[in-house]
Amino acid sequence: MDYGIPADRVVITVAQTGAITNKSLNPNVPEQPEEIADSAYECFNQGAAIVHIHARDPQGENTSELSVFEDIHSRIRDKCDLIIQDSTGGGPNLTQEQRINCLNAKPDMASLNMGSLMRVAGPYKGVPFSNMPEEIDWFVEQMVQRGIKPEMEAYSHSMIQEVRRLIKEGRVQKPYYVNIVLGMRYQGAEPATPDTLTSMVRSLPPDTIFNCTGVGSAQTPLATMAMVMGGCVRVGLEDNIYYAKGELAQSNAQLVARVVRIARELGKEPATPAEARQYLGLQAQKA
Repeated sequence: MDYGIPADRVVITVAQTGAITNKSLNPNVPEQPEEIADSAYECFNQGAAIVHIHARDPQGENTSELSVFEDIHSRIRDKCDLIIQDSTGGGPNLTQEQRINCLNAKPDMASLNMGSLMRVAGPYKGVPFSNMPEEIDWFVEQMVQRGIKPEMEAYSHSMIQEVRRLIKEGRVQKPYYVNIVLGMRYQGAEPATPDTLTSMVRSLPPDTIFNCTGVGSAQTPLATMAMVMGGCVRVGLEDNIYYAKGELAQSNAQLVARVVRIARELGKEPATPAEARQYLGLQAQKA
């Protein structure tokens, strides 16, 4: 079987909240379950198929509390059939065990960071983001046991070697889904340039569907390039709080709407969640 996205479709993920962005940076960042679900529904109506979830406590801090993830999931699933993709990156204040607690909320997908990084700026400067090979193996095992598809996040060429290792060892199943994250200097990602994206896509294993996450001002240019290359795209306030230079984005839906307009100029329609499930080999929406 050939795996991939049809040439006239694009799968759009919206990353709404993140671990670092907050209302002090952009007051439109959704933090609480009701806000996150309402924002997700707006993004669904604009053309998003996948929603990437980070959870916050009532004070706006990163949390691994299962009830919060369950609340978010329930609110979204009451509104629409978006594919729910939880973050196991969580935040720098969470332990490894806490980072995977979200898996018990039964998302369709979950992020799987493919290597260790060092935070080089901000309040957590010098705090490592640990994803050792044995930790990656443990994370992916927990996902597979629950029927959750890993979204393998690669910030550099070296992380793609970990993708290849997981494939060789039979730990992940086709179609492989890799999110190429570029321009996140805070966590040591490679530069968000056309050359870097092209090189990383060329180094992907066969039967891989790729997504591109460009951080900051690179979000729209790299999303456009990724669509031209036949990839999926991620937009949202987690990665970019601006709509234009000096202009804060009004909502996640505004960023989704822009990439949908560009997609249509390229002859592509945003895939529905049902279509995206088919392309990615996901089961029907979870209860």
